[in-house]
Amino acid sequence: MNANVIETTAIAKTYVMGAEVIHALRSITIQIPRGEYVAFMGPSGSGKSTLMNIIGCLDTPSSGQYILNGQDVSRMSDNQLAEVRNKEIGFVFQSFNLLPRASALDNVALPLIYAGLGKRERNERAMESLRSVGLADRALHRPNELSGGQRQRVAIARALVNSPSVLLADEPTGALDSKTSHEIMDLFEALYAKGNTIIMVTHEEDIARYAHRIVRLRDGLLESDEVNKEVRVHALANH
Repeated sequence: MNANVIETTAIAKTYVMGAEVIHALRSITIQIPRGEYVAFMGPSGSGKSTLMNIIGCLDTPSSGQYILNGQDVSRMSDNQLAEVRNKEIGFVFQSFNLLPRASALDNVALPLIYAGLGKRERNERAMESLRSVGLADRALHRPNELSGGQRQRVAIARALVNSPSVLLADEPTGALDSKTSHEIMDLFEALYAKGNTIIMVTHEEDIARYAHRIVRLRDGLLESDEVNKEVRVHALANH
């Protein structure tokens, strides 16, 4: 089994807008071992969202190679990508993306419908996932009956329900107040401690500092890629 869950080699992404060619990413080579906790940082337009979309199999690179969990996904069709995405990637978004009329349990069980599981097994696994984020007692509540932090926990439970190879969080605290943000980051820390591979995109320095490795992008290029030496201190200071 390959130690790296993610390997990109010289991936680039180019968009053509009329007469203009936009280089969103230029030759990004990066390895992320299984069980690592990484933050992608960079100003607006740095390429971090494009890189996340490619890593999350929502988009393909214009050139270069991307290996996810041993599979070359860089040239896959949309249907193949959708299948890989549902199996390998758990997404957490800033806006939660929950179905408003469905209970927390049904929201969490949703990816398992695509995976073809029967209702009883779906509900059991969804309940287990809610338990892992401390929300088992809110299983039958709808999103409008939950706080922002609880909604994000439901979204995290949904991202985990398929036991994905990678948990991909896009500005996961962007819609939360600072106290709730830190509670959600403590939850990510606990998930990392259980062996989950986490990639987080953020523009907030204090949130990025929870990650164990910080990758900075600027103008579509890797600016720096460093182990976060503060993380242990930061985590200990908060407990």
